[in-house]
Amino acid sequence: MNWGSELLASLIWLGQAMVITLLLSGGAVWLLTRHTQWGRQFWRLSGDYFQPRKHGWRPLLSLLLIVLITLAGVRLSVLFSNWYNGMYTALQKLDEKAFWASMLLFAALATAHVGRVLFEYYLQQAFVIRWRQWLNERLLGQWLQGQAYYRSHHLATPADNPDQRIQQDITSFVGSSLTLSMGVIDALVSTFEFTIILWGLSGALAIFGVEIPRSTVFIAYVYVIVATVFAFRIGRPLIRLNFLNEKLNADYRYNLMRVREYSENIAFYRGEQVEGNSLRQRFGEVIDNVWALVFRNLKLSGFNLTVSQTGVIFPFLLQAKRFFAKEISLGDMVQTAQAFGQLQSNLSFFRTSYDNFAEYKAVLDRLTGFQDACQQAVQLPQAARNDIDSGLTLQNFTVRRPDQQVLIDQLQLALHSGDALLIRGPSGSGKTTLLRAVAGLWPHCDGQIAYPQQGALFLSQRPYLPLGSLRDALSYPQAAIADSARISQVLKAVQLGQLSSRLDEVADWSRILSLGEQQRLAFGRLLLAAPQVAFMDEATSAMDEGLEDALYRLVREQLPGTVLVSVGHRSTLLTHHNRQLQLLGSGGWQTDS
Repeated sequence: MNWGSELLASLIWLGQAMVITLLLSGGAVWLLTRHTQWGRQFWRLSGDYFQPRKHGWRPLLSLLLIVLITLAGVRLSVLFSNWYNGMYTALQKLDEKAFWASMLLFAALATAHVGRVLFEYYLQQAFVIRWRQWLNERLLGQWLQGQAYYRSHHLATPADNPDQRIQQDITSFVGSSLTLSMGVIDALVSTFEFTIILWGLSGALAIFGVEIPRSTVFIAYVYVIVATVFAFRIGRPLIRLNFLNEKLNADYRYNLMRVREYSENIAFYRGEQVEGNSLRQRFGEVIDNVWALVFRNLKLSGFNLTVSQTGVIFPFLLQAKRFFAKEISLGDMVQTAQAFGQLQSNLSFFRTSYDNFAEYKAVLDRLTGFQDACQQAVQLPQAARNDIDSGLTLQNFTVRRPDQQVLIDQLQLALHSGDALLIRGPSGSGKTTLLRAVAGLWPHCDGQIAYPQQGALFLSQRPYLPLGSLRDALSYPQAAIADSARISQVLKAVQLGQLSSRLDEVADWSRILSLGEQQRLAFGRLLLAAPQVAFMDEATSAMDEGLEDALYRLVREQLPGTVLVSVGHRSTLLTHHNRQLQLLGSGGWQTDS
């Protein structure tokens, strides 16, 4: 074999194959994105990543290099096929010189193959990592934009387990997209190349008195096409089963997390049996679906293995007569078997990878469903909110339940700097819902809201403490405050001075501190943030009346200009509020100064 001519021929072949692949791929992308649900879903998720005007040329150039390396792998497979022919022919002819020459050629081909595989692995991993980073930022942004992470709870069909969709499904989508697309390119180009090889090696075969020229090629195609049709029918339920597998596992994991999150409450109630029954039921649903997947995969894998094993002997049966008649050499015989197996494998790509495509379709559905939920959440109606320098104004403000029953009808309210409003009313009258509506979290409301949007702080009954240091928790949602002396002074003021030495200790503080201590910490956060408007929903419910009185006096002393809006039941709160809003139920309300 002339190595120089083979190298030149390979380079020319790679160039031609690259051009043809790009043309065919471009046409395929155009058809898929306009005429198939799969294509539209893919383009919706990642179309912007591959548009140079929006994201530069790097993704496209990296993808083209991966395609080139994949095509180089196809060319190496062809060269290995030719090597098998030459090596076995040398053995048959007892040509020692040709045999050792073939060993040297094998060393060169094997070196090129190893280098290509390692380089391809690096390119693919680098491409996948960058693509995953981009897509994670895109979907994370959509989830956080317009508070979709919260507002999506108000949708009729919210997306389940968004954490899994962002973390796990993105990883699966990016990896599977590249693996399957390169697999398709490899299969199509290899099919073309090994069809040519097999065409040159195969002879005529008489079936029922009819002579079929190049019979090996035609039999391979008919055999695989028929098998693929049956495989698709067997594997179709895998799409639904894989979707359910992701959902049910995520539901089970979420229930386990809830037990950990509410462990103290469950322990007090001694609710282990109830929680255990619920967890076992969830896990039982997971296992039932897994068994359904196992049996369906058994059917599909059993069928595919039967087809593949049966196909092993075909080329030998078809070429045996010509070999014993000395019309072809042992090398031709071996290369026929190798080329037939390669052709069958390439033609069977869609059949053998059907379960992978089924998993991929399930991931596509989950990610685009997640995008739909985020968009719908952002588009939920909300009252018009205006940004003003100080105070709080509500005009013609109506709050409804999800069933559109009116909770608060045409509320009119105006608070000025230093005012303090206490919202009272019977349970279910809409006190907390009113705060949610003012914050823009409740979609079932209308009217006009005006207050300093960037100068407002909400304190809930159970404060949120982010994972991290105590300094981070006190500064939330702003960046960590560096002034330790100031923070220590605030901690002492809210009667948490014993924590001053632990400011930079990283821990899950919501588990270390009692609810009362968490509420005091929230008051410390209020003093540090010094907002223009503070909304407090049962923010002192875990404190005794003496501590509650001390903290409200502290806030009034240090933040005299802050507008306070409190929700509470205790009559002792009236002392610290110069205004009162009484919710009467059925939409009624009244204010007292």
